[in-house]
Amino acid sequence: MNSPDSLRPIDRRWLRFALRPDDLLRDRTYRRLWASTLISSFGTQVTLLALPLTAAVLLDASPSQMGILTAMEVVPFALFSLPTGVWLDRIRKLPVYVLGEVLIAVAVTSVPLAWWFGALSMRWLYLVAFAIGAVNTTAGSASHIVLTQLVPRERLVEGHARNALASSTAEVMGPGAAGLLIKLTGAPLALLANAALMVGSALILRGIRVPPEERHPPARFWPAMRSGLHFVMRRRLLTTMALAVGIWQFCYQGSVAVQILFGTRMLGLSERAVGLSYVALGVGTILASALGHRIVRRIGPGPALVLGFAVCGAGWSILALAPLGVLGVVAFNAMLFLFGVGATLIFINFLALRQAVTPAPLLGRMTSTMRWLILLPAGPGALLGGWIGDQFGLRATLAFSGAAALLLAAVTWRERTIRDLRTLPSPDPELDEAVPD
Repeated sequence: MNSPDSLRPIDRRWLRFALRPDDLLRDRTYRRLWASTLISSFGTQVTLLALPLTAAVLLDASPSQMGILTAMEVVPFALFSLPTGVWLDRIRKLPVYVLGEVLIAVAVTSVPLAWWFGALSMRWLYLVAFAIGAVNTTAGSASHIVLTQLVPRERLVEGHARNALASSTAEVMGPGAAGLLIKLTGAPLALLANAALMVGSALILRGIRVPPEERHPPARFWPAMRSGLHFVMRRRLLTTMALAVGIWQFCYQGSVAVQILFGTRMLGLSERAVGLSYVALGVGTILASALGHRIVRRIGPGPALVLGFAVCGAGWSILALAPLGVLGVVAFNAMLFLFGVGATLIFINFLALRQAVTPAPLLGRMTSTMRWLILLPAGPGALLGGWIGDQFGLRATLAFSGAAALLLAAVTWRERTIRDLRTLPSPDPELDEAVPD
């Protein structure tokens, strides 16, 4: 075998892009999980555009209706997250993850069927959004735990960054393809592509072999659910992150309620143009995914989390202040790019931090409790965003989200629990033993 020194210059340059010997993608099991994430993320991109575009263009939804549609997808988290955590600690997680992919395929397939039979309405879309949210509440929590079963704890940031890279690859290529598909077939029929991709993802997941789980099923359901809350509340880091990311979700869901309307009605973008604009979101996510691990090593996971809040706030503020016309389209793309960067920085660190401090027997309850806490403000945020858009205009909603996110970054930076966090912490045995099961 040739040594690196004996290779031609072009071959040595190629080595820089080869996977490291210890790269997670060299592991066959993790590679299947990554491939499934990539495929399902492509499907998610179709739904991300097709569902709100169906409401905005085909059903002429108002900002308030768009707010309700956004809220319906997060309401299940408030209803089901806590009991889901106890349930997941009692069962195998991978089958739940697989079933969730299939159920989303069924839900999105119902939209073109309803359209075909003339039964499509905003109420129907509300039900579909609720169903998707309900699946994400259960299968989404299961997917986070499956990652911890396949990746060592000390490499969780890298694992989440790799998964984010899979998602961001879809976010770069998916929106343009989704926009073209929507233009050719219409938004409702484009959802069939998501259904096919979700089924493909489920088939890949079925081939994964998860190490035997050391399950610690709680004896009683309600005390076990309270123990998850008790564990989170005794951890200052977890409660601080839950509050901060919950406020960010409030801002984010408000902006989501109006940004498609801003693009189509104020900037005059077509369905395909909106799809192409969302490529900028994927570029931002890829950039943050590729550089996120280095950023965390340099400044620490806590400061990187705060940086994500600030970057998102800057993006929403830029769009709120931008003029219409060409500069408005540029600002729309800049907002999506900055959101991709900021959201990725937030979640690769948020997910890694909360899993790093949690012992295995409590992962299910912690995950569901944290998702419940951060998404409680999401529904009100979406409804408020739609109401502000109706009463004061779409710019006002974006300005509110941007200003609130920037203020959140400033306040969170003053919290030493986050600001001084330079490495991933470990579980605290004394606190963990005090949690009732």
